Amino acid sequence: MKPLHVIVTDGEQRSALAIIRSLGRAGHRVEVLSGSGRSLAGASRYCRSDHAVPDPLAAPDAFGDAVLARVRERSAGALIPVTEASLRVLLPLRAQLEGVLLPFPDPATFARVSDKEGILDAARNLGIAVPEQVVLQKRESASVGSLEFPVVLKPWVSVVREGEVSRKLGVVHASDRSELAAALRALPDAAFPVLAQRRIVGPGVGIFLLRWNRRTIARFAHRRIREKPPSGGVSAYRESVAIPGAWYEQAEQLLESVDWSGVAMVEFKLDEATGRPYLMEINGRFWGSLQLAVDAGVDFPRLLLEAATGAPAAEAPTYRTGVRLRWEWGDLDHLLARLRKSDAALHLPPGSPSRLATIGRVLWPWRPGDRWEVLRPGDPRPFFRETALWFARR
Repeated sequence: MKPLHVIVTDGEQRSALAIIRSLGRAGHRVEVLSGSGRSLAGASRYCRSDHAVPDPLAAPDAFGDAVLARVRERSAGALIPVTEASLRVLLPLRAQLEGVLLPFPDPATFARVSDKEGILDAARNLGIAVPEQVVLQKRESASVGSLEFPVVLKPWVSVVREGEVSRKLGVVHASDRSELAAALRALPDAAFPVLAQRRIVGPGVGIFLLRWNRRTIARFAHRRIREKPPSGGVSAYRESVAIPGAWYEQAEQLLESVDWSGVAMVEFKLDEATGRPYLMEINGRFWGSLQLAVDAGVDFPRLLLEAATGAPAAEAPTYRTGVRLRWEWGDLDHLLARLRKSDAALHLPPGSPSRLATIGRVLWPWRPGDRWEVLRPGDPRPFFRETALWFARR
């Protein structure tokens, strides 16, 4: 395909770095937008420039205006928002981006996929297993009915707007009724309804799909080995895996039901007691561990641009299993959390690796199949920048 001038948002994200490396290698002219103008992705040799813009959470309207201005100034051919906060601002501005490729669905479709309660209802109607849950409509609803503690609390969306600013919300664990009440009190009104779910103990499996014009262009799967925070969060160490075809079919059914076009992560958890997979959520954006998919043979950023520009579709690429990717500083943060806090304070499930085992696994420098996520011999500067930021936060 003809090279494009591509602008990528959220240069602080590792997924933005993976996108820039992918598209830069493919011959596209890529630049990044970030809060500081000196971001992780902006340090890459493949990045033409790093332009500072307002924070999409702290100043969403100003962020949207700045992105539009930069796209017009640079005569960009494509714009790739990376985070949910950026997508929520920029997708409604599509009409003002005439002639600029924005390879994501319309705002209503994105909102349906981001609605955790709605997507779990859709999954249930398709016969896909979801965790047992109680929907808490308001803060005073501190009862989880017949659910046994501990429970997992999930606001209905991950990003909410409060007046002139937006706020990112995460998953919270509650071990008893007092923790439940405290967690609900800490949430803003816009977080409700909140889903209180039975905790599924077992490995997390991410299914990653690129769909375009009701067709699956590419697919990939990994399992999480270690996360930050340790009880569940972003993956710090993960491995490409083969999964049953039925899992892919379920993920594709869900995305088909909302007429999704673009990339998406469909997250399952495998109940270690029963072996049954449960749907956790869908994220309609690029994911933090994107570099693993590229390393294993599925170059999602390049394939997305090719699909969106109408390039002839090839057969879905295969990928190598057993490829492992370690986020260097994120994995060390996992270890530090294990050393500083008890298993109970971290809400770790029974059977979690001991502290001693975790020390050995994290500090062992390399094993066959391992790759470093940020540190790359041909593009080392992002690692040096992330290292400086990691120590600056200490």
